[in-house]
Amino acid sequence: MSEDIKNLQTNDPGAYEHEDLSPRGVIYFMIGLAVVVAVIYLIVFGMYHFLDTYEKAHQPAMSPMVTPQTDTRTVTREDTQVFPQPRLEESERAQLGQFIENQDRKLATYDWVDKDRGIVQIPCDRAMDLIAERGLPVRKEDSKGSTGAETSAPSKKQSPKAPAGKAAAPGN
Repeated sequence: MSEDIKNLQTNDPGAYEHEDLSPRGVIYFMIGLAVVVAVIYLIVFGMYHFLDTYEKAHQPAMSPMVTPQTDTRTVTREDTQVFPQPRLEESERAQLGQFIENQDRKLATYDWVDKDRGIVQIPCDRAMDLIAERGLPVRKEDSKGSTGAETSAPSKKQSPKAPAGKAAAPGN
């Protein structure tokens, strides 16, 4: 038997298989990978720099009748306000937050909907209190089964009555 196998059989904690992948090879691979990434980065950076300068140098001459435009690749807030409707959202979170605040404020305040007809907007909590006091509007039925004018339902709940002729069982 070879010496390596004898070391493994004796359960020596410092013994290991010497034919495994060496750490030196892994380190060389990582260094080589970093060098390749750096070279590719420099090539791409140089290519973009070259193409940008080439484009600026080969721009056609601008007519003296045309006013020079600003760089359209950068967008400022003023540019977004000049753009015609419908516009894209600039900041979705801020605009949604502002919209929700406006809706909440509208739901919590009194306001006129139609002043001529006397229609007002009231807060939701107050509207629920009024419905609890007055009840929902209902229609009364005539003896023929047709509905009449709208009236309010009674605000007090009545307990159901037991049918006549039958006694209610205690505990039910």
